[in-house]
Amino acid sequence: MAVQEARDGAGAGAHAHTGGCTCGDCPHGARAGHRRAVAEFLVKRDGFAAGQGLPAAVAHSVSASRQWVSEELTQSAELVAVRRRAEGEAWLARLWRWTAYTVWAAVVLLLLVQALTAIGAGWSTARTAGLLAATVVAVALTAASWFHRARGGALAPVIGEDNRLSTSRSIAALWVLFVAYAVLVLVGRLAAASDHAERDAVISGLELARGAGVVTVLAVVCGITVLVRRVVGLRVLGQRLQKVRADRPRAADLLTDDAGRGAFADIQYVVISTVALVFAAVRLARRPDQLPDLPWGLAVVTLVSAATYLAGKYAEGGRPVILSVVRAREAGDLDAPIRTGDDIEIRGAGFVPPGAQGADRLSRMVVRIGAVNVHVPLVPVTGGFSNPADTVLTVPVPADVEPGRVEVQLVTAAGVETNRYTIDVTE
Repeated sequence: MAVQEARDGAGAGAHAHTGGCTCGDCPHGARAGHRRAVAEFLVKRDGFAAGQGLPAAVAHSVSASRQWVSEELTQSAELVAVRRRAEGEAWLARLWRWTAYTVWAAVVLLLLVQALTAIGAGWSTARTAGLLAATVVAVALTAASWFHRARGGALAPVIGEDNRLSTSRSIAALWVLFVAYAVLVLVGRLAAASDHAERDAVISGLELARGAGVVTVLAVVCGITVLVRRVVGLRVLGQRLQKVRADRPRAADLLTDDAGRGAFADIQYVVISTVALVFAAVRLARRPDQLPDLPWGLAVVTLVSAATYLAGKYAEGGRPVILSVVRAREAGDLDAPIRTGDDIEIRGAGFVPPGAQGADRLSRMVVRIGAVNVHVPLVPVTGGFSNPADTVLTVPVPADVEPGRVEVQLVTAAGVETNRYTIDVTE
């Protein structure tokens, strides 16, 4: 009752802004709205962390003030999440133009490089075939960008179900585009060939013996893409991997995990694959009459890198687990058993999924104490939250919990349930 009274009193002087407001106080545009919501949330969180803004109706009770602060921060965080999702959707809708611009900028860059290298050597049919092949690929990618303009343009196929750029899909897409470009170059050479000997030489350049390394790498990286998607999906459904949807894809997703930390398996896969692609591109430029003959040494290194990436996907994640539950004790408190109304401290691992460090995700964590669902309160500190954390969290034991042996279980923001831990609650 005190919390509700304080909230009613705090909101009595607020002015509601509905759709169509032009008073100048409402944010205009998704980006401005998100920035304003974030700024307001940070001010409110740091103010509560400093003990400011608490109504007198709840200031006398530690539990009531904590609940009031948590509810206020949860509502503010939900607004931030709505604004962030709106900004992400608007960003994706704008991205298709930038993908199209980037593709055609690459075509122009290829034209400039060919023009500069043709000085002294002269223009050749191979240069024309390469430029025409790049144009065909650019037209196809531009058309794909248009049809998928609401999902990121040409990047739509490499965006995963969690709304992040997929490392495996991106690497496979680069190899597919490169092989398609190389074949189109040979098609152009074949169309421009004037005699039988030249045509036979171009056709022989498509033989498997010439491009066995490239074909093998292409097959493996594409297979790795399909296998990784299957592995991740099964691990999520089996509650062995926690996945939280991102607000929008970022280039850093190719090199980091869901929490934004650098991932060795992803980094080495991207670096080695990029080096192999550059080598294959140089070989194609030097010998445009055949598929790039990627040396088996470099091909094996790329395959080892792909296998390491796949092993990393098998090893990452893990189900959250409760290791122990104890009565939370403040300084000066006497040692006692757990009673209703007391705070309990749950210790374990994996409570906060990667990418769920935001307040809107933290507020979705629920602890089941017997038959009662208890939302984990947000306890702000300057720059973040002290509760909940990845290895420990504190919740009160509500009065609705029946004394006796009860089970404690945590449901994370990703919807994954921990093991059940039994505690004794006394009267």
